[in-house]
Amino acid sequence: MKVTVTKQPKAKPDSSKLGFGKFYTDHMLVMEYERGKWGEPEIVPYAPFSIAPATNVLHYGQGIFEGAKAYKRADGSITVFRIDDNFKRMNNSARRMCMPEFDAEPVKRALFELIKLEEDWIPTGEGQALYIRPTMVADEEVLGVHASKRYKFFILLSPVGFYYANGMQPTKILVEEEYVRASIGGTGEAKCMGNYAASLIGAEKAEAAGYDQCLWLDASERKYVEEVGSMNIFFVIDKEIVTPALVGSILPGITRNSCLQVLKKYGFKDYTVSERRVSMDEIVAAYESGKLKESFGSGTAAVISPVGVIGYKGRDMLIGGGKMGEVTEYLYNTVTAIQRGMKPDDFGWVEKVK
Repeated sequence: MKVTVTKQPKAKPDSSKLGFGKFYTDHMLVMEYERGKWGEPEIVPYAPFSIAPATNVLHYGQGIFEGAKAYKRADGSITVFRIDDNFKRMNNSARRMCMPEFDAEPVKRALFELIKLEEDWIPTGEGQALYIRPTMVADEEVLGVHASKRYKFFILLSPVGFYYANGMQPTKILVEEEYVRASIGGTGEAKCMGNYAASLIGAEKAEAAGYDQCLWLDASERKYVEEVGSMNIFFVIDKEIVTPALVGSILPGITRNSCLQVLKKYGFKDYTVSERRVSMDEIVAAYESGKLKESFGSGTAAVISPVGVIGYKGRDMLIGGGKMGEVTEYLYNTVTAIQRGMKPDDFGWVEKVK
């Protein structure tokens, strides 16, 4: 694999002011697809791409991406969490978007070399990690509504802290009743760029109203809960921990799956775990009867994020007194402990980079 090392390394950011997605390491991984096959991955200095105004992705939106994290442990070793599942999901997204699949093994090996090269960029504070952003875009210079014949694959690395500025403080989410994010049969279960563009209006409305994010409902009846703009969603109703079933319009979150597997393997007190359709009528009824104990989101960026308020039809439902609940805390502590090597990995999720 060709590696070109930068002659102008950047100054490292203040680790106490990382935020999320604001800083990028000195190098990135790039791989090109043309004439029906992928070339070899290459590590190059982080720099802008040269792109023609007629490039396919700018007009027809053929673009997908992933999100994963690498961690540095106290002994100096570096690990990644469920990266194979990220690459598997990315290939699933590629199929849906008529884009070429790739062989994950050589890409993973190249990624590990990139991470080792950028080892000094990995932050080690609470809630911090090296965020990994694999991306694929259509790269053919042509106007015409058809799948591109050329693609660019690249991986960026970014040192990050907590996704939300308030860290692990409970978030406020607003149920979006006017617009929809995705429909069954559409691209909702693919991690494609268009899904996130479609979600921006809900996020903007929520922020303008004083909330952190919006909660999307189904496209058909506008009654069933789907997901938050940046996370899957869970509810604790009485003694049931429930998350909306994957019906084709919801992203199959890797952290969502991690939470479900942890709960099913270890259990938590006498709670049951369910994946099923959840209506807002059920959430309101549970809230009014005192059975809605907790809510939280799950995702690579936020990991586990407690939800303290759900705004719906002009009123705010305060959940758990606006504090993190015991199920949320248990899952956050357990999943992050596995990620950081402080708890045994009984699932085969953690892979050593060095």
